[in-house]
Amino acid sequence: QMCIRDSLETVRVPELIMFVAIQPIMFVLLFRYVFGGAIQVPGGQYVNFLMPGIFVQTVAFGGVTTAIGLAQDMQRGIIDRFRSLPMSSSAVLTGRTIADLARNLFTVIIMLTVGFLVGFRPGGTPFEFLLGILLLLGVSFAFSWISAFIGLLVRSVEAAQSGGFIWLFPLTFASSAFVPVSTMPGWLQTFARHNPISVLADALRGLFHVNPALTTADTRWALIQSVLWIAGILIVFVPLSVIRYRRTTAR
Repeated sequence: QMCIRDSLETVRVPELIMFVAIQPIMFVLLFRYVFGGAIQVPGGQYVNFLMPGIFVQTVAFGGVTTAIGLAQDMQRGIIDRFRSLPMSSSAVLTGRTIADLARNLFTVIIMLTVGFLVGFRPGGTPFEFLLGILLLLGVSFAFSWISAFIGLLVRSVEAAQSGGFIWLFPLTFASSAFVPVSTMPGWLQTFARHNPISVLADALRGLFHVNPALTTADTRWALIQSVLWIAGILIVFVPLSVIRYRRTTAR
């Protein structure tokens, strides 16, 4: 029921979908047509290198809506009403994260459409393509729980929005999402290679067969690392968020 409630909120306020979709579309157009001519990708087209990184960035940024939604509910006093109902402590958080997962799936579909229009041409089998989409949904769900924890920590919607984005910018741009790691300074390459955004983007590039430099072994290892990152984030932030929620609503 909580998931339905949060999903209906999105339907009633379509601007949420519009603004979530506009930002990644702008990134695609800017990097594809403004910066793309200056960025060289050995052995492949830049648009095919770019789109997996944009997909990961989109679902990661989309998780910020979880923090904003929870902070908004806290500010309005809706969470206090939920506390009086006979429901699990995790129901509010689970409903919110699943609803945001559905919204991110819609955004991914929009991004795939835009990608095809600007020249993105994935290869591989239908199973690999589907596995890539499932991986994106896993990323979306995991990052939503990080945002849920942030949303419960802050005291206002404005703080939730700032706190939700501030840690994502260095994580996203100091990665292989937009440029090859080899073009970065040596001191930054170590961080960029092990950055979860880089790992996830490389896993998608391997599954979509858009980066000739990635071998089957590279793709398999990136996929394993991606699953470990997703599982690790969930193992840490699901209980942290539930504990924080209980402490917040116990006041």
